[in-house]
Amino acid sequence: MNPSQTALIVIPARLSSQRLPRKMLLAETGRPLIEHTWRAASGSRRASRVVVATDSDEIAVAVGRFGGEAVMTSPAAPSGTARIVEALPRLPEAGVVVNVQGDEPELAAAAIDLAIGLLDRCPEAGVATLVTPLRSREDLSDPAAVKAVLAPWRDRPPENGTTGRVIPDTWRAIYFSRAPVPAARDWRDELLAATPPLYWQHVGIYAYRRSVLEEWNDLPESRLAEVESLEQLRVIEAGIPIVAAAIDHAARGIDTPKDYAAFVARCRRA
Repeated sequence: MNPSQTALIVIPARLSSQRLPRKMLLAETGRPLIEHTWRAASGSRRASRVVVATDSDEIAVAVGRFGGEAVMTSPAAPSGTARIVEALPRLPEAGVVVNVQGDEPELAAAAIDLAIGLLDRCPEAGVATLVTPLRSREDLSDPAAVKAVLAPWRDRPPENGTTGRVIPDTWRAIYFSRAPVPAARDWRDELLAATPPLYWQHVGIYAYRRSVLEEWNDLPESRLAEVESLEQLRVIEAGIPIVAAAIDHAARGIDTPKDYAAFVARCRRA
Protein backbone atom coordinates (compact mmCIF):
# COMPACT_ATOMS: atom_id res chain seq x y z
CA MET A 1 0.00 0.00 0.00
CA ASN A 2 1.14 3.54 -0.71
CA PRO A 3 2.60 5.05 2.52
CA SER A 4 0.43 8.15 1.99
CA GLN A 5 -2.63 5.93 2.44
CA THR A 6 -1.48 4.06 5.56
CA ALA A 7 -2.00 4.92 9.21
CA LEU A 8 0.28 4.44 12.19
CA ILE A 9 -0.68 4.65 15.88
CA VAL A 10 1.84 6.17 18.27
CA ILE A 11 1.31 6.02 22.04
CA PRO A 12 3.31 8.71 23.88
CA ALA A 13 4.20 7.34 27.32
CA ARG A 14 6.29 9.20 29.88
CA LEU A 15 7.35 7.78 33.23
CA SER A 16 6.86 10.93 35.29
CA SER A 17 3.31 11.76 36.35
CA GLN A 18 2.43 14.21 39.11
CA ARG A 19 -0.98 12.91 40.15
CA LEU A 20 -0.28 9.20 39.64
CA PRO A 21 3.47 8.42 39.79
CA ARG A 22 4.77 5.80 37.33
CA LYS A 23 1.25 5.12 36.13
CA MET A 24 2.30 3.59 32.81
CA LEU A 25 3.92 0.72 34.74
CA LEU A 26 1.17 0.12 37.32
CA ALA A 27 0.18 -3.53 36.99
CA GLU A 28 -2.48 -4.43 39.56
CA THR A 29 -4.48 -6.05 36.75
CA GLY A 30 -1.59 -8.39 35.93
CA ARG A 31 -0.51 -6.20 33.01
CA PRO A 32 1.11 -2.75 33.01
CA LEU A 33 -1.22 0.09 32.06
CA ILE A 34 0.73 0.78 28.87
CA GLU A 35 0.05 -2.81 27.74
CA HIS A 36 -3.70 -2.33 28.15
CA THR A 37 -3.55 0.78 25.97
CA TRP A 38 -1.35 -0.97 23.39
CA ARG A 39 -3.69 -3.97 23.21
CA ALA A 40 -6.75 -1.75 22.75
CA ALA A 41 -5.06 0.29 20.02
CA SER A 42 -3.82 -2.86 18.28
CA GLY A 43 -7.43 -3.73 17.52
CA SER A 44 -7.56 -0.94 14.92
CA ARG A 45 -8.32 -2.18 11.42
CA ARG A 46 -7.13 1.02 9.77
CA ALA A 47 -3.65 1.26 11.33
CA SER A 48 -0.77 -0.90 10.17
CA ARG A 49 1.37 -0.65 13.34
CA VAL A 50 1.37 0.54 16.93
CA VAL A 51 4.51 2.13 18.37
CA VAL A 52 5.15 3.45 21.89
CA ALA A 53 7.19 6.68 22.10
CA THR A 54 8.69 6.91 25.58
CA ASP A 55 11.30 8.71 27.64
CA SER A 56 11.84 5.72 29.93
CA ASP A 57 14.05 2.67 29.58
CA GLU A 58 11.74 0.90 32.05
CA ILE A 59 8.71 1.51 29.86
CA ALA A 60 10.64 0.44 26.75
CA VAL A 61 11.63 -2.83 28.48
CA ALA A 62 8.03 -3.43 29.56
CA VAL A 63 6.83 -2.83 26.00
CA GLY A 64 9.38 -5.30 24.67
CA ARG A 65 8.25 -7.93 27.16
CA PHE A 66 4.69 -7.92 25.85
CA GLY A 67 5.82 -7.92 22.22
CA GLY A 68 5.40 -4.23 21.45
CA GLU A 69 7.69 -1.77 19.70
CA ALA A 70 9.16 1.27 21.46
CA VAL A 71 11.06 4.36 20.30
CA MET A 72 13.07 6.41 22.80
CA THR A 73 12.54 10.17 23.13
CA SER A 74 13.71 12.93 25.44
CA PRO A 75 12.17 13.48 28.90
CA ALA A 76 12.01 17.18 27.98
CA ALA A 77 9.19 16.75 25.43
CA PRO A 78 6.46 19.20 26.59
CA SER A 79 3.50 17.21 25.23
CA GLY A 80 2.49 13.92 23.68
CA THR A 81 2.45 15.45 20.22
CA ALA A 82 5.91 16.94 20.72
CA ARG A 83 7.14 13.47 21.72
CA ILE A 84 5.72 12.03 18.49
CA VAL A 85 7.29 14.82 16.43
CA GLU A 86 10.67 14.04 18.00
CA ALA A 87 10.27 10.36 17.13
CA LEU A 88 8.90 11.01 13.63
CA PRO A 89 12.16 10.45 11.66
CA ARG A 90 12.46 6.98 13.24
CA LEU A 91 8.83 5.95 12.74
CA PRO A 92 7.55 3.85 9.83
CA GLU A 93 6.32 5.74 6.79
CA ALA A 94 2.61 6.49 7.03
CA GLY A 95 0.41 9.27 5.70
CA VAL A 96 -1.60 9.44 8.94
CA VAL A 97 -0.16 9.31 12.47
CA VAL A 98 -2.61 8.80 15.33
CA ASN A 99 -1.79 10.07 18.82
CA VAL A 100 -3.40 7.72 21.36
CA GLN A 101 -2.61 8.76 24.92
CA GLY A 102 -0.96 6.10 27.05
CA ASP A 103 -3.45 6.57 29.87
CA GLU A 104 -6.47 5.77 27.65
CA PRO A 105 -6.62 1.96 27.98
CA GLU A 106 -10.34 1.80 27.22
CA LEU A 107 -10.39 3.81 24.01
CA ALA A 108 -12.16 1.58 21.51
CA ALA A 109 -10.34 0.54 18.35
CA ALA A 110 -13.48 1.51 16.40
CA ALA A 111 -13.09 5.07 17.68
CA ILE A 112 -9.51 5.17 16.42
CA ASP A 113 -10.68 3.93 13.02
CA LEU A 114 -13.41 6.58 12.95
CA ALA A 115 -10.82 9.33 13.47
CA ILE A 116 -8.60 7.92 10.72
CA GLY A 117 -11.55 7.68 8.33
CA LEU A 118 -12.43 11.33 8.87
CA LEU A 119 -9.27 12.36 7.02
CA ASP A 120 -10.41 10.30 4.03
CA ARG A 121 -13.84 11.93 4.07
CA CYS A 122 -12.53 15.46 4.56
CA PRO A 123 -9.37 15.99 2.48
CA GLU A 124 -9.10 19.63 3.55
CA ALA A 125 -8.63 18.67 7.20
CA GLY A 126 -5.12 18.42 8.60
CA VAL A 127 -6.19 16.85 11.89
CA ALA A 128 -9.12 14.67 12.97
CA THR A 129 -10.42 14.18 16.49
CA LEU A 130 -13.49 12.94 18.37
CA VAL A 131 -16.12 14.40 20.67
CA THR A 132 -18.99 13.08 22.75
CA PRO A 133 -22.22 14.83 23.78
CA LEU A 134 -21.89 16.67 27.08
CA ARG A 135 -25.13 16.34 29.05
CA SER A 136 -24.12 17.13 32.64
CA ARG A 137 -23.89 20.51 34.38
CA GLU A 138 -21.12 19.05 36.53
CA ASP A 139 -19.04 18.12 33.47
CA LEU A 140 -19.81 21.47 31.86
CA SER A 141 -18.32 23.25 34.88
CA ASP A 142 -15.35 20.89 35.26
CA PRO A 143 -12.10 22.34 33.80
CA ALA A 144 -10.78 18.79 33.35
CA ALA A 145 -13.61 18.07 30.90
CA VAL A 146 -12.43 19.93 27.80
CA LYS A 147 -15.26 21.47 25.78
CA ALA A 148 -15.32 21.68 21.99
CA VAL A 149 -17.16 24.36 20.05
CA LEU A 150 -18.19 22.96 16.68
CA ALA A 151 -19.84 23.95 13.42
CA PRO A 152 -21.06 21.68 10.60
CA TRP A 153 -18.26 20.59 8.29
CA ARG A 154 -18.65 21.84 4.74
CA ASP A 155 -16.78 20.87 1.62
CA ARG A 156 -14.53 23.57 0.25
CA PRO A 157 -16.80 26.21 -1.31
CA PRO A 158 -16.74 26.02 -5.11
CA GLU A 159 -15.52 28.94 -7.16
CA ASN A 160 -19.01 30.35 -7.65
CA GLY A 161 -19.00 31.43 -4.00
CA THR A 162 -21.64 29.07 -2.60
CA THR A 163 -21.19 27.81 0.94
CA GLY A 164 -20.33 24.23 0.08
CA ARG A 165 -21.98 20.92 0.91
CA VAL A 166 -22.53 19.92 4.54
CA ILE A 167 -21.11 16.45 5.31
CA PRO A 168 -23.57 14.76 7.71
CA ASP A 169 -22.39 13.92 11.25
CA THR A 170 -19.09 15.69 10.65
CA TRP A 171 -17.99 18.86 12.42
CA ARG A 172 -15.37 21.59 12.12
CA ALA A 173 -13.69 22.45 15.41
CA ILE A 174 -13.85 26.19 16.05
CA TYR A 175 -12.42 26.26 19.56
CA PHE A 176 -11.57 24.11 22.59
CA SER A 177 -11.78 25.33 26.17
CA ARG A 178 -11.75 24.32 29.80
CA ALA A 179 -14.46 26.90 30.35
CA PRO A 180 -18.20 26.12 29.94
CA VAL A 181 -18.60 27.19 26.32
CA PRO A 182 -20.68 28.22 24.51
CA ALA A 183 -21.75 30.49 27.36
CA ALA A 184 -25.53 30.91 27.52
CA ARG A 185 -26.65 34.41 28.44
CA ASP A 186 -29.92 32.95 29.74
CA TRP A 187 -29.28 29.45 31.06
CA ARG A 188 -31.90 26.73 30.62
CA ASP A 189 -31.25 23.11 31.62
CA GLU A 190 -32.80 21.94 28.37
CA LEU A 191 -29.79 23.34 26.52
CA LEU A 192 -27.90 20.24 27.66
CA ALA A 193 -30.51 18.03 25.99
CA ALA A 194 -30.47 19.75 22.60
CA THR A 195 -30.42 17.66 19.41
CA PRO A 196 -27.94 17.85 17.78
CA PRO A 197 -25.94 18.59 20.93
CA LEU A 198 -24.98 22.15 21.69
CA TYR A 199 -22.34 21.13 24.23
CA TRP A 200 -19.57 18.69 23.36
CA GLN A 201 -16.77 17.13 25.39
CA HIS A 202 -13.49 16.58 23.59
CA VAL A 203 -12.07 13.06 23.42
CA GLY A 204 -8.28 13.27 23.50
CA ILE A 205 -7.32 11.44 20.32
CA TYR A 206 -5.75 13.06 17.26
CA ALA A 207 -5.22 11.66 13.77
CA TYR A 208 -2.63 13.89 12.09
CA ARG A 209 -1.63 14.01 8.49
CA ARG A 210 2.09 13.34 8.63
CA SER A 211 2.72 16.64 6.84
CA VAL A 212 1.22 18.54 9.80
CA LEU A 213 3.60 16.83 12.23
CA GLU A 214 6.55 17.45 9.92
CA GLU A 215 5.79 21.18 10.14
CA TRP A 216 4.87 21.15 13.84
CA ASN A 217 7.99 22.85 15.15
CA ASP A 218 7.52 25.67 12.64
CA LEU A 219 3.94 26.45 13.66
CA PRO A 220 3.56 29.84 15.35
CA GLU A 221 3.36 29.83 19.12
CA SER A 222 -0.17 30.10 20.50
CA ARG A 223 -1.12 32.28 23.45
CA LEU A 224 -4.49 30.51 23.53
CA ALA A 225 -2.82 27.10 23.83
CA GLU A 226 -0.63 28.41 26.63
CA VAL A 227 -3.41 30.01 28.68
CA GLU A 228 -5.82 27.07 28.30
CA SER A 229 -3.03 24.44 28.42
CA LEU A 230 -4.55 22.80 25.34
CA GLU A 231 -2.10 22.03 22.54
CA GLN A 232 -4.84 21.65 19.90
CA LEU A 233 -5.40 25.40 20.05
CA ARG A 234 -2.00 25.85 18.44
CA VAL A 235 -3.40 24.01 15.41
CA ILE A 236 -6.53 26.20 15.43
CA GLU A 237 -4.48 29.41 15.60
CA ALA A 238 -2.25 28.21 12.77
CA GLY A 239 -5.31 27.91 10.52
CA ILE A 240 -5.14 24.13 10.12
CA PRO A 241 -8.68 22.72 9.88
CA ILE A 242 -9.63 20.15 12.53
CA VAL A 243 -12.49 17.80 11.69
CA ALA A 244 -14.45 15.98 14.40
CA ALA A 245 -17.00 13.20 14.66
CA ALA A 246 -19.04 12.05 17.64
CA ILE A 247 -18.94 8.85 19.64
CA ASP A 248 -21.58 7.91 22.21
CA HIS A 249 -19.33 7.82 25.25
CA ALA A 250 -15.83 9.02 26.10
CA ALA A 251 -13.28 6.49 27.29
CA ARG A 252 -12.18 6.98 30.87
CA GLY A 253 -8.61 8.26 31.10
CA ILE A 254 -6.40 7.34 34.05
CA ASP A 255 -5.17 10.48 35.82
CA THR A 256 -5.47 9.79 39.56
CA PRO A 257 -5.22 6.86 42.01
CA LYS A 258 -9.02 6.83 42.13
CA ASP A 259 -9.20 6.55 38.32
CA TYR A 260 -6.76 3.65 38.35
CA ALA A 261 -8.58 1.83 41.17
CA ALA A 262 -11.84 2.10 39.22
CA PHE A 263 -10.11 0.76 36.09
CA VAL A 264 -8.71 -2.20 38.02
CA ALA A 265 -12.20 -2.93 39.38
CA ARG A 266 -13.67 -2.86 35.87
CA CYS A 267 -10.98 -5.22 34.63
CA ARG A 268 -11.70 -7.68 37.43
CA ARG A 269 -15.42 -7.63 36.65
CA ALA A 270 -14.82 -8.22 32.94
